[in-house]
Amino acid sequence: MNDQANKPHLVTAAIQMNSQQDIEKNVAAIKAAISDASHQGAHLVVLPENCCSMGEQFTTAERFDALSATIADYASTYGVYVLAGSLPCPYRPDGVIVPDGRLRQVSQLFAPDGTRVARYDKIHLFTATVADKHGSYNEAATFEPGTQTVVATVESDHAAYQLGMMVCFDLRFPALAQRLRQAGADLLSAPSAFTYLTGQAHWSLLLRARALDSQCMVIGAAQGGDHIYKNGDIRQTWGHTTITAFDGTIINSYEDSELNNAIHKDNKNYALILAILDKQTQQQGRQKMPIFDCHRLA
Repeated sequence: MNDQANKPHLVTAAIQMNSQQDIEKNVAAIKAAISDASHQGAHLVVLPENCCSMGEQFTTAERFDALSATIADYASTYGVYVLAGSLPCPYRPDGVIVPDGRLRQVSQLFAPDGTRVARYDKIHLFTATVADKHGSYNEAATFEPGTQTVVATVESDHAAYQLGMMVCFDLRFPALAQRLRQAGADLLSAPSAFTYLTGQAHWSLLLRARALDSQCMVIGAAQGGDHIYKNGDIRQTWGHTTITAFDGTIINSYEDSELNNAIHKDNKNYALILAILDKQTQQQGRQKMPIFDCHRLA
């Protein structure tokens, strides 16, 4: 990172987790990961979707405010921006309770002083039939879709960066990435919990495609491994946390679904990758291929 010393840059960290249904254990992993990323020089730490619990959505939603405050406190303690992947929330951004007994899937950005900078409610809800042990997925049975795109400001080295917020299934919709770029985004967050099979087939491709669509860095923080539910079900997620540059190249990735104890000999229950957003280089790349000057359909 020494070559970046004389120009503004943003050090981003993406965290891979294997969240189970023990919220306290997951929160401990979150704290350790944020601390680790901060000590490695990160300015922005992105956690995966369902970071506090895989499954148990309604139980977790009852603790939405408390869990949000805890993660905000970690952002303040370690002096970094923290993108709290997603948490189930019982109320809309205006405070109105979500009707029909459903929830919102909420991604939040906390500043280094602990204040909440932004809230994004996941717009596209996962609906698919997958040839895995779970089979059918229908997030709309549990969640109400959000309705607003969100771009938030992240500051580092006396420079401002615009973060467009997405969650998981949003990656399959190029129009969203393009809309966020048109709203000024420099980078996109994509906290995710891709199924093993859909991730194996499409995860890397989607991250690279959305980077090319938007000419933004894309931060794909993922859940990975087996998640054992209290009812005995097992959900498998792909992992392979990846950060992709504006030109579709992969800057850094964790090449596994499982948290490899052969690598993490201290038995860390997370994995961490880092990448630098050099806004000047990204802007030069955009100028060389000004696709948004040529865009005609939206």
